[in-house]
Amino acid sequence: MTKRTFLVTGASKGIGRALSTRLSDAGHHVVGIARGQDPSFPGTLVSVDLDDSKASAEAFADLAQRHSFDGVVNNVGLVRLHRVGEINLKDVDDIMRVNLHPTIQTVQAILPTLRAKGWGRIVNISSLTVVGVAQRSAYAAAKAAINSLTRTWALEMAETGITINAVAPGPVETALFRQNTPVGSEAERGFLSLIPMRRLGKPEEIAAAVAFLLSEEAGYITGQTLFVDGGGSIGRVAT
Repeated sequence: MTKRTFLVTGASKGIGRALSTRLSDAGHHVVGIARGQDPSFPGTLVSVDLDDSKASAEAFADLAQRHSFDGVVNNVGLVRLHRVGEINLKDVDDIMRVNLHPTIQTVQAILPTLRAKGWGRIVNISSLTVVGVAQRSAYAAAKAAINSLTRTWALEMAETGITINAVAPGPVETALFRQNTPVGSEAERGFLSLIPMRRLGKPEEIAAAVAFLLSEEAGYITGQTLFVDGGGSIGRVAT
């Protein structure tokens, strides 16, 4: 197997950390982006506040000069809850910025390297919420935009050897999910009612799907959004 170098945003926790560990265990070099530091990170961890678009652009440009990247996983995200009639436009701007700006910035920073190699893998993390989940208006809109970017870029890159796909997790046992969905809460029961398997996903399960799309074997797959959601995107179980 060819050893690759992958950039992973939101790499220190949850799905990002599980993926970084999986890729490292497979012999790849992972350059992770996170706000904090973690000496135990299985690769190179760089502290960048992705809420700051100017600082992010500078950091990604620098990293693209220092590393010969083979792909990126755009995993960083921001969720805030609100019902229609109570949507705060500042929240909308924040959610759109954090979910979209780094995704665009990472791809544009490493794209010259991928083009030169004639090979690349881009995986964007979407969400089950794009099919409709209460109180996730802005987050779902941002992730729907991620799906649209995925399809558009896949068309533009189809003849270059670079594939662009998305993975859309259902509810996953991560710190980000638990910020808004405490254990045993009504919110948790509501989410589980949407999932035919009646359980949360594990970060490692999402990481496995992402790792496949980064692999050599996935070279004929592009422009797709893969739902890894315990069946949540296919409908509801009759009760």
